[in-house]
Amino acid sequence: MSFKKYLLTGLLVWLPLAVTIWVLLWLMGLLDGVFQGVVTGLQAISPETDAAFWEQLKHIPGLGPVLVFAGLLLTGAMVSNVAGRWWLGQWERLLTRIPVFKSIYNSVKKVSDTLFSSNGNAFRTALLVQYPRAGSWTIAFQTGSPSGEVASHLGDDFVSVYVPTTPNPTSGFFLMLPRADVIELKMSVDEALTYVISMGSVAPGVGTPPTHP
Repeated sequence: MSFKKYLLTGLLVWLPLAVTIWVLLWLMGLLDGVFQGVVTGLQAISPETDAAFWEQLKHIPGLGPVLVFAGLLLTGAMVSNVAGRWWLGQWERLLTRIPVFKSIYNSVKKVSDTLFSSNGNAFRTALLVQYPRAGSWTIAFQTGSPSGEVASHLGDDFVSVYVPTTPNPTSGFFLMLPRADVIELKMSVDEALTYVISMGSVAPGVGTPPTHP
């Protein structure tokens, strides 16, 4: 009995560390792949005499994530002033004139602007909703409110929500629900995500119980 207990306790100690390292290694591999793709493109348009240099550059471990991170910081700093924003506008106008490419680019840009905007409301609030049927409750996140043609059919008193799946919250379902049917939770988004990923085994901090509207 003690053997099983010690084994599970050791697993609980090492599992979070192992998963964290695995995620970081996966992310580094992804960034390395992006970097090597850029280097390969530069190598294709460079003189053949520089081929050895580009090959050596591709095989430096960890250089990809460092340069990608530095590139993101540099880009953010450049577009934070008037001149940088003007060049960004010119670049975007060029990209939005390319057939097919412009549809994908505009869609991804709208989503990223909505999710990562500092003054946006997407994924700022955790909710309790009835899903997939009345009487069954799950955690969801408010992503905004219906707009355009959809809003004209539903009315104003609706909210857009994202219901994540467990244990992988990157997939889920998009729903539009009456505001009266959702309960706004006091827990933070991080606590709600932990609750979802752990399948309810890791309870968030106990606060004032919410009341049904």
